[in-house]
This record gives sequence, C-alpha cells and structure tokens, in this order.
Amino acid sequence: MVEHMKWWGWGQEGVAFHHEDKPKLAPFVSRVSGIDFNRPPVAVPDLADLAVPASQAPADLKDAFVALLGAEHVHDDDLDRVVHTYGKSMRDLIRIRRGDFGRVPDLVVYPADEAQVEAALRLSLERDLVLIPFGGGSNIVGSLEAPREETRTVVSLDVGRMRRVLEVDETSQYAVIQAGALGPDLEEQLNARGWTIGHFPDSFKHSTLGGWIATRSSGMQSDRFGDIADITKAVRVVTPRGVVVTRRVPSESTGPSVREMVLGSEGRLGIITEATVQVHRLAEERVIQAYFFPDYASGLEAMHDIAASDAYPSITRVSDENETQFTLATSKKSSAVGQLLSKGVSLYASKRKGMDPSKMCLSFIGFEGSSAHVRRSKSIVSDIVGKHGGFGVGAGPGTLYDQKKFDTPYIRDFILDRGAYGDVSETSSPWTTLKSLHDNVVAAANKAFAEIGVQGFIFCHLSHSYHIGACQYFTFAFAATGERDGLEEYEIVKSAIQQAFIDNGGTLSHHHAVGREHKRWLAEDISPAGREIVGALFGAVDPGRNLNPGAIVD
Repeated sequence: MVEHMKWWGWGQEGVAFHHEDKPKLAPFVSRVSGIDFNRPPVAVPDLADLAVPASQAPADLKDAFVALLGAEHVHDDDLDRVVHTYGKSMRDLIRIRRGDFGRVPDLVVYPADEAQVEAALRLSLERDLVLIPFGGGSNIVGSLEAPREETRTVVSLDVGRMRRVLEVDETSQYAVIQAGALGPDLEEQLNARGWTIGHFPDSFKHSTLGGWIATRSSGMQSDRFGDIADITKAVRVVTPRGVVVTRRVPSESTGPSVREMVLGSEGRLGIITEATVQVHRLAEERVIQAYFFPDYASGLEAMHDIAASDAYPSITRVSDENETQFTLATSKKSSAVGQLLSKGVSLYASKRKGMDPSKMCLSFIGFEGSSAHVRRSKSIVSDIVGKHGGFGVGAGPGTLYDQKKFDTPYIRDFILDRGAYGDVSETSSPWTTLKSLHDNVVAAANKAFAEIGVQGFIFCHLSHSYHIGACQYFTFAFAATGERDGLEEYEIVKSAIQQAFIDNGGTLSHHHAVGREHKRWLAEDISPAGREIVGALFGAVDPGRNLNPGAIVD
C-alpha cells in the first residue's frame, strides 16, 4: 500500500505544529508580522463537500490500464485523484482548500516495476494521454499539475510501489535503488547493512529518490555527501525513445551527459525507475555544534573560511538576525537548552563579548566521521569561529535542531489556518555577492509587503556551502489584508523575491526546481538560447507533449 500526505496540507494526518509550549513565539510573530497565532483556525473543508471534477477517462482506457497493472493499482476515486493534482507549495495549498482543483488527473496508476512503467508509457503514447510522474508529492514549485486547459486524458503515474534497495556494492560503495523509495524507506534498508546515502532534505520523510533526481535536490548534509547531482552515478529512465540506461562509472567523457539531462528534468524526458547512488558507511561519530556570531556578515565570512579550510563538516548553516530571533522565540518553556539560548546566551554575548543581542546570529555546524576526523575538524572550525568574533555553545542546541529538522513544513498549514501566508525561496550565488544579495532580497520583500499594505517578515539562513559560493534559504510570512485575493498578495511577494534573486546574480532556485512557478525567470537565468536548447531537447524526446507538459518550459 502506498501512503500519501494529507490532501489539504503537509505530512501525516494527526501531526501538526503547536505553539502553546513556546510562550515567546506567538507574541514575537504578532509583533513582527501581524499574524495572530491565537486566532481560531479556519476549518479545513471536507473533501466530500467540494466539487471535484469527475474523471474524464473512457471506460475502455481504465480497463486497458487494469489489464496492465491489476485492478487494485488503477484508481479513479476523488481522494486519490485530488492527492495527485498538486504538490505542496503555498499556492497549491491555497487553491486546494478553496476547491480550486484545476485539471485533476483522470486516473492514478501504480506500476510495480520498470516493465509496467514501460507498458503504461506505451499505452499513454498510443492513446495520446498526458502522463505525469509522481513520487512523494512534496514538490513546491508546481511540477506536478497538468495544464488547466488540457483536454486530453490525464494520468498520474505514482512510483510508490517501487521502493526497494536492489543492490549494495560494498567495494565500489554504491547502491542500486528503485526510484519510488521514500527517504525513510531507503535509509532503513541501507542502515541495516551499515550504509547511508547521506541525503536529508527538509522533505526527507515524504519525498522519493526519483523526485530528488528529477528536481536536482540538495540535503542538509550535502557539504559532506554532495547534492543529489553528485550522489547520483547512473540512472534508468523509461522514455518515448526507449529505456535510457547510463553506466555505473565514476566519470565519463562521452559527449553531453545524458545523466545530467535527466537530473532536474521534472518528468519531461521520461519516468526515472532506478538509480545508482554513492553510499557511505555510517559514521563512527556524528555531532552538530551550535555557535553565535556578532552579525550575519561575520557568520558568512566564517562559513567562507570554513569552506576553504581543511575542515570537512557535513553541515554549515548560519541564520541572519531575523531568523535567529525567530529560533530563540521557539524555545519551549520546559527546555533547559531553550532557556540557555534565550537568556544565558544573550547575557553572555552582551556582557562578555560586547555583542548586540538583536543582531547576533545562530549557526549550526555538523561533523561526522571517525572520532579523529571529528576532533580535528571541530578544532579548525573553533579557531575560525573565534577569528570572526563568534563563540560556541555546545551540542545541546544542535541535538534539538537535528531532532526537529523535518518538522518545519508543518508551520505553513498552521499559519494558513489562521488567515496568513508564508513560504520559502532559495538561491545560490558566489561568496562575494552573498551579503549584498541577502540585503537586496530582504529590501525587495519589504517593498512588496508595503505594496500590499502588510507588515510582513522575512528571514534567511545560509544552508549549503561550496567552493565558489553558497545557498541562501529565505522564509517569509504575512497576515492577509482581506482587501484583495490572498493568492494575489502571496504572488506579489514571492515574485519580488524571485526577481531579486535574478537581479542580484543568484539562480532562480538552488534545489526546489523550476516547475511552473519559476519558469518565467528561466531565460533570465540560463539565457534565452539556453532555454531554447532545453525546450528543443524536450520536444525531440517527447514531440507529442505527453510527458508533464508545461513544466520548466512551455
């Protein structure tokens, strides 16, 4: 059985964000954004009360899929079709709660293996269907929805039954894994043999290996293990031209990389069925240390020096002052660590270090490997932190961060329930432009807040470090005015942030992909000629536009 997230929000039924045990959070959020956490939540509608468009699939088409996959693996009920209509962006959640379903898939099919995927694609091409690959459904840029004007039958192909680790080569240190494996699925199977893939995005619990590859995902520990583009060494993809198979080799010089073409293709070239990924032995020691810097600029400079040093951390993260204040406000009343962060650190920083508590910035740096490696890396990092005016506060806060790292997305549902909107956007740029890009993005967001007449709040953290630069991950939120459509207000703010990325030398996305929400900036990012080449590639492989039409480029 394939389990899905809530049709109306993030994650599992019965799991939600709560603020009652965080006494400082509601007043803080109200002060900086006008969002009232104590406002009674808006009731989520009952799906049965909404007008879900009926399936347009002809009876004989459903029968044909049943003949290929079995009756229990071909669905046309409202719930399954709605679950597969959108991803989980704020735009998706706003629309789906309103009953604005757009173009709902007519059928949802669940192949068991590559042969069944081939058969499903062949039937789709013969009948001129639209086929949209579906992994965990966590995408937040519109990569999963069919065009609203689509008149052909739309089929969502869910790879959730294909979740096994097929092989682990312990000498070459790679694993062969089916594309439908969720993060917990593959880690459980790998950990049982003493291995890990080391890829832990925020969506880890609800996203799949195939989805990571299709969107060029990054994980929280990518500083050590690499992004999914580094981790993925070979792929198998069912395409209209046949099954694409790349070799399990460390590198090659065989013309333009077909493996790279598949990475980030969002289902436009075919359905990823299997991937060979590099794996690592489970670490002897793993720890996340917390540090504070006097300001964001100092934190960025320290992250640069760490990236250029002989230290080899798994996580390098530093929050700006706004995110730091938000994090401190989330401290639980009963948490000793929380009390340390909210009281003891501020006192120490101001009295002993001369810092302004309102400007200091929290950092998490992770270390893993042998005890000797961890000890040496921590020593190098400690010296760099001190050089930039920072100080450490131990592993306690890092332990809490590690335990809660996958819970953050639940807060979007919480604020949406209370008439507010919030989302995330991320970009990457060279070290020399990180601070100016940050400041200009914050200014653009504040200008957009003023345009729609709201207070609003935006904060940021550096989340992944590289040789030439880093990723910055922005979060924004505001209370709806009620004077105009909330979706319109949301898009004004989100568009301002995305445009500021492009205007300040960043990329339109670091790891959330292009989808439909970001594609208007693609030519500005990769050049008009680059966009034309991407479109030509999709057109050559899929001339009938049967595979996820509308994603990335029109």
